[in-house]
Amino acid sequence: MWDDRYANDPIAAMKPRRGPAQRERVTLTRGLVLEHSTTEFCGAVVGVREGVVQLEDFGGALRSFPLSDGFLVDGRPVELAMPTRAPQKRVTASGSVAVAPQRARVAMPSRIFVEGKHDAELVEQVWGDDLRVEGVVVELLDGADNLEQVLAEFGPGPGRRAGVLLDHLVAGSKETRIAERVARGAGGAHVLIVGHPFVDIWAAVKPERLGLQAWPEIPRMVDGRPVEWKAGICRALGWPADEPADIADAWSRIRGRVRSYRDLEPSLLGRVEQLIDFVTDPEQGSAG
Repeated sequence: MWDDRYANDPIAAMKPRRGPAQRERVTLTRGLVLEHSTTEFCGAVVGVREGVVQLEDFGGALRSFPLSDGFLVDGRPVELAMPTRAPQKRVTASGSVAVAPQRARVAMPSRIFVEGKHDAELVEQVWGDDLRVEGVVVELLDGADNLEQVLAEFGPGPGRRAGVLLDHLVAGSKETRIAERVARGAGGAHVLIVGHPFVDIWAAVKPERLGLQAWPEIPRMVDGRPVEWKAGICRALGWPADEPADIADAWSRIRGRVRSYRDLEPSLLGRVEQLIDFVTDPEQGSAG
């Protein structure tokens, strides 16, 4: 009797093994949300360089991964592709259209003065390209208290304007009283003093860039002792604050979150643009 239990080839009946999942090719663009397959870190693309993609999650945390790693888009495996670069106008951090490379322009007589090193670094980071094209030099006051002496040595006049950016320029503040004295003094017509309402330039960086809803409120006094604002901010954020190097590191961390003018508060943006217009005005050589 024939037993057909062995008539069929069991090996042939097996389904073929599935190959690797097909990965859709996706071109990298800023803001594209990716999930790293291995770590499950999910974030938007904020940068790509040297075979590495940098992602930022909704809390502001940054992680970098090799482009060759596995990634998902909306749960689907994808293969990341670099974008093809089309010729386009480069835009500076301030939002201006960048000009073609050229020799540095000779510094113009007019100047912009800022209170301190951190102010100067932020202005350079966002407006540096614009200032170099115009030949505008930014100088430090090392504090608003030095403004009158610095301006007396600078000697503002026709064709030699001084634009000044002060912190905490609000009604009744020390900075406002200094600005009023300068306006009434010799050469005051050739000086423009503007300011922002923040205690320090740090707070001109939008808090969302650091994953905050708002900058912490720092009391002026604690247990009868004055609180230095920057140190108070560092402690409120859980950062070291005991040494000058700690403050420098904190500022580097904050400034590193600034990519362009969009990351700064409008109350600072408008004031800096106003100063640049003032010191580069082609009519400034007149007596007005």
